[in-house]
Amino acid sequence: MLRRLGLADYQKVWRDMQSFTAARTATTPDELWLLEHPPVFTLGRNAKQEHLLDTGNIPVIQVDRGGQVTYHGPGQLVAYTLLDLNRRGLGVQSLVKLLEQAVIDLLAGHGVEAHRRRKAPGVYVDDRKIAALGLRIRKGCSFHGLCLNVDMDLAPFSMINPCGFAGLQVTRMSDLGISATLEQVASEFHQQLERLLDKPNK
Repeated sequence: MLRRLGLADYQKVWRDMQSFTAARTATTPDELWLLEHPPVFTLGRNAKQEHLLDTGNIPVIQVDRGGQVTYHGPGQLVAYTLLDLNRRGLGVQSLVKLLEQAVIDLLAGHGVEAHRRRKAPGVYVDDRKIAALGLRIRKGCSFHGLCLNVDMDLAPFSMINPCGFAGLQVTRMSDLGISATLEQVASEFHQQLERLLDKPNK
């Protein structure tokens, strides 16, 4: 089931994901939530405070996903994947690769070659990161997910070490010559993810 939540408060959506996952049963349909967040930095469970450089007036929230620190803001597509991994026969690493592949294939459709990196989850164009991942698994079910920079202000990334990597550069689709609205990109991501989830031997 697809839910488009528009511009939504981070903490409310986070609580809703937790509640959804806690209440789901073996027959609960999987959901994909597509949205944007107002400006916010989030720190994963084991994130180090040293990766926060100078966050100014932007809120910082410690959350329960994996990964280090990242930034969310308007113009970034956030995709929360609420999936029953056991039912789909997926492991955590398989889900990570699947999400990365959905973005790689999406960008390829716009003529941009992207890739993943070993031991540094996410999607990169040349040496610049365009999509970040952070997941939480509970009762064999996933929540949190992926964020893809579409046409957002990248300046706040200079206030942190993105994903815990000092000096890591980031990019966005609009800087790669892709003129697509966030709504268009959301639809394309949904299509790519559904295609990959439906493939046998994922």
